[in-house]
Amino acid sequence: MRITIYAIGKQKQGPYTPLIETYLSRIPLKLKILELEVKKNLEEETLKKAEAHLLLTQIKPEDYVIALDERGKNITSPSFSELLFKPRYAREIAFIIGGAYGLDPCILQRADFILSFGKLVWPHQMVRVMLIEQIYRAYTIHKGHPYHK
Repeated sequence: MRITIYAIGKQKQGPYTPLIETYLSRIPLKLKILELEVKKNLEEETLKKAEAHLLLTQIKPEDYVIALDERGKNITSPSFSELLFKPRYAREIAFIIGGAYGLDPCILQRADFILSFGKLVWPHQMVRVMLIEQIYRAYTIHKGHPYHK
């Protein structure tokens, strides 16, 4: 299984960086983060469409796409583990983290699953840490490791 996190914007050096590196080092899966950027001096809707176009050029047609959006489905960690490790999803998984204005509707339409980390809006830097930690947690649940208690 290969997992790619497509994130709009660059990860700034800061308190989240060591956490991301720690969880990435613990995950024995092929996981990479691809940071994508579009000129920021565009109007909101134009920027969202440009980001969507950039994302759609990166995602493969066969990828199982999980978009992160506050209006998505809120699930438990065991359910998330099941989602990632079901045999039918053993293909490549693409997570999408949008920019400051969220995701364009065409990305949500392309998504196979829309995931929410709750009704609150989280800083994009923090969402990366939360997602990577949940991928690690899902892996430990799948393997029966005691990390998830």
